[in-house]
Amino acid sequence: MQVTNAALMKRRADAVARGVSQIHPVFAERAENSTVWDVEGNEYLDFAGGIAVLNTGHVHPKINAAVKEQLDKFSHTCFQVLAYEPYVELCEKLNDLVPGDFPKKTLLVTTGAEAVENAVKIARAATGRTGVIAFTGAYHGRTLMTLSMTGKVNPYSIGMGLMPGQVYRAIYPNVLHGVSVQDALESVERIFKNDAAPQDIAAIVIEPVQGEGGFYQAPKEFMAGLRRICDQHGILLVADEVQTGAGRTGTFFAMEQTGVAADLTTFAKSIAGGFPLAGVTGRASAMDAIAPGGLGGTYAGSPVACAAALAVLEVFEEEKLLDRAKAVGEILGHALVSTQSRHRCIGDVRAAGAMIAIELFEDGDHSRPASGLVGQIVAKAREKNLILLSCGTYGNVLRILVPLTVTDEQLHRGIAIINQCFDELN
Repeated sequence: MQVTNAALMKRRADAVARGVSQIHPVFAERAENSTVWDVEGNEYLDFAGGIAVLNTGHVHPKINAAVKEQLDKFSHTCFQVLAYEPYVELCEKLNDLVPGDFPKKTLLVTTGAEAVENAVKIARAATGRTGVIAFTGAYHGRTLMTLSMTGKVNPYSIGMGLMPGQVYRAIYPNVLHGVSVQDALESVERIFKNDAAPQDIAAIVIEPVQGEGGFYQAPKEFMAGLRRICDQHGILLVADEVQTGAGRTGTFFAMEQTGVAADLTTFAKSIAGGFPLAGVTGRASAMDAIAPGGLGGTYAGSPVACAAALAVLEVFEEEKLLDRAKAVGEILGHALVSTQSRHRCIGDVRAAGAMIAIELFEDGDHSRPASGLVGQIVAKAREKNLILLSCGTYGNVLRILVPLTVTDEQLHRGIAIINQCFDELN
């Protein structure tokens, strides 16, 4: 008897905690590059990439080979007990890749939220302060500390009570919604006047391109302004590159495009091509502020994940995936701007490399987010065998995070499906 998606959804409902959401009622059986097959044999074009985890595609042969080679040696020792060279080699490479003309060191952990939490720990130890400034629309994770920094209550912390304190929220610049760079910088200064003195702030944490918040890119002048504020007051600037890192925006880290170097940079998602790995790279003086034993974790920097990440870096170089990210962004951006010209509901098309967003509004009115229409398009696209995601504070943004290894034919096929969905629903 063939297993079906519906039967597995029933088992899921009975066995899995309700708080674990699922966007598509589909169970994957196998995948390759930008294609996924479900348990019923249906074939899908994957424009989600495991939420920006598969920049090198599903089951890349070079990454798989590296993982299998490591598994034949050992799968775990705990780096804090018996170390292994892949961890050290990966840290060396990340110290070179992360922007900043200063000595750096790296910590490896397992998840993006864990990386952000550790960045806050490091900033507190390095500065002797406890306060953190985050931004509207931010997404930094689902742990208690990162939830206090995440700028969206529903669904992430609804019903859980108030999150830990000493986090203050500034405004993220957003020209589309009437927030200028000056407005955003003044909101930081307002925190210093109304909520917490600058000498009590350890870190300003920002996504150079917001992920869950809607794929809004921080202007260069805003990042320069934050850098001035941090330098003036001895605050550490933390770039959360969990979603933007590993080449998604056309440079290995999005901060390379701003002309500004953060003091600490977090990364995760695509860094290991689908294997759980994350970390923090930053100024050596700050990274060393915590004594031995204060950082790490049982599975942190898994040897298998380190082997995968080293292979990811080789794939990026050999297949010129940074150039490919730019090309994918140009193809999708150009096509979707054409779609926008035919549909009043599309208020904006944004492309930071291959980090693509389509923001929808009711009848083109920017004060009326079209979250319902976004949900309909995501469902309609799935019916046509295309996997899409949504995001945004109001759920009115379609986001595309297709593997950078996607073929041009697949890109154009996905674009055609998106156009069909808009034609049928709007």
